Formats: sequence, C-alpha cells, structure tokens
Amino acid sequence: MDIYQHFRKEEHEFIDQVLSWKEQVERSFQTKLTDFLDPREQQIIEMLIGKSHDEVQFQLFGGGNYTERKRAIIAQFYEEISDIDFNLAVVQATYHEKFISLTHRDVLGAFLSLGIQRKKMGDIFVGDGIIQIVVDKDIATYVMMNLTAIKRASIKWEEVPTNTFINKESVWAFSDKVVSSLRLDTIIREIYHISRKEAQGYIEKGLVKVNYRLVEDSKFILREGDLISLRGKGRSKLISINGQTKKEKTRITTALLQI
Repeated sequence: MDIYQHFRKEEHEFIDQVLSWKEQVERSFQTKLTDFLDPREQQIIEMLIGKSHDEVQFQLFGGGNYTERKRAIIAQFYEEISDIDFNLAVVQATYHEKFISLTHRDVLGAFLSLGIQRKKMGDIFVGDGIIQIVVDKDIATYVMMNLTAIKRASIKWEEVPTNTFINKESVWAFSDKVVSSLRLDTIIREIYHISRKEAQGYIEKGLVKVNYRLVEDSKFILREGDLISLRGKGRSKLISINGQTKKEKTRITTALLQI
C-alpha cells in the first residue's frame, strides 16, 4: 500500500522525516527527541508509528495537560519516558496590563525577531499581566537574556517550573451542516457565517490557514480532521464528513473554537 495516498503532497516531506526517525531509533537503539510539533504533525506521527507498534513507541508532551504544540520522543518499546526527558523550560515575565496590551502575536513576533525558529518554541500564554513561553530548555537562557522588550513593555524573565504553565482546555461548539462542496471557501462561509465573496477575499489576502499552512486557493478541498484558522475570527475544524443527501450535497460536522 502506498502510504502517501492518505496524505497531501505538502505533507510528504514530513512523512519521510518521521519514517527516517523511526528507522534511526530501530537501528541505533537511541531515542529521538523532536522539536515542537503542531497538532497535525503530531497526528501524522501517531498514524505512522501508532500506539501499539512492536518495536518502537512514541510519546508527546508540551508542558501541560492542554498544550497544543508538543515535542515527541520516539524510543524503543522498553524505554521508560518521563516529562524531564522532553527537555522543556517555561520562562515567565510580568507586565503592567493597565498600561499596555500584549497579544499572543506580539510575543511570538518578538521571539522570532531573535532569529530563533518557531519549532524551538511551544505554547504561549498571555493574560492577566503574565507572559509564559514553553521553549527548548537549551535556548531558555538565551531567550531570557535577549528578549528584553515586547512592544513598549520592558521584559524581565525568570524560569519557572514546567507544571506552573497556565494552559486552559479548549472549548469547541459543534454544528452539523449541509454544504454543496468541500471547497475551502464553501466551508469557511458556513462556519463563520460570511458570504462566499467574503470567504474568497479572506483566502486571497492570505488570512486563512489549513493545518497551520497558508492556503490561498479558494478551491482547496478540505478533508476530515482539517484545522482551519481565519485571522480575526478564530479557529475551527472539519470534524467529520457524514455522507451525501439525496440532492448530492454533503453532510458535515464542524467545530468552532470558543476559548
């Protein structure tokens, strides 16, 4: 069976990487610790390795119960894996919320301005005058020494225990819909209650991502499990495709992120 047939072309490179990691672990008997992975990449690893593989295992951890971005460890089936093996650090700073407003995007932009790749950074929490970032422990000191300002706020960091990271469980609102097609513009029109023209405009302006990748083609066909992000309007998912109606329209279940 061609394993690639179950994935989009743009995912093939990552699939090859995962298969290479798996082979490396099998041959060398050494564990593999990945960088931070988005949920789609985590899903691909699970599909390729699985929870009950005979020779190797994998585990995910991102610093908290509800963290989105996580690192993976691929290891021989007999290895014992603990949270400390994921080599994570949580750096924390405070700011005067009364005088300045900071967002997730502000913090991410400041972090990336240091020249560090996104894959070295996990989840971000911003709120109530607190900033927390989960990072690769190897770069924690560098981040604390060099990320000294975000917007107009001077920032002073400290490393805090991983289990103090503030993360909240996501709440999704589910909805059953009937659509004429699985095109991206059709689906986001239904989910976000906008016109098709507006949907196409958002897509053409580069404001829409599918599985964390920018998509600028309104005709892009969505698949079950795809995560959609529309800038300014939040995230959603195509949970399931539930067959066709007698008029050959498609029944789907979607979810819109509430928190």
